[in-house]
Amino acid sequence: MIALTRLNSSSLVVNSDLIQYVESAPDTTLTLINGEKVVVRERADEVIDLTIAFRARLMGEAARKYPGGIALASEPALRAMSAQAGIASSEDFDPNAHAVARRRRIES
Repeated sequence: MIALTRLNSSSLVVNSDLIQYVESAPDTTLTLINGEKVVVRERADEVIDLTIAFRARLMGEAARKYPGGIALASEPALRAMSAQAGIASSEDFDPNAHAVARRRRIES
C-alpha cells in the first residue's frame, strides 16, 4: 500500500497492485484495474518510487521472516502433501511423489 494525497489535500492509501497505469496530464491520474480513476498531488515518478519502495520493503520483510527462502512459507502445505503421499517428513519431500501417489490411486 502506498500513501498518496488527493488534490483537496486529503490522504488516501492505495493498493499499488491495483494500479493499471499512471497518467500526468497535467494532474497525476491513477487508473485502477477496476476502471476507477484517482487524481493525486504526487507526480507520476513519485508514485513509481513509492511503489518500488513498498515492494522492496515487502521483499525485505519476507526475507527476514523466511531467511531460508519463500518456500518455507508453504511448509504446512508441503507437510500435508508429504503425508498424503505417504512420506514421513517434509525433509524427504519429493515434488513428484504426490503426483506418483495420485497416479497409483487412479490406476488401482
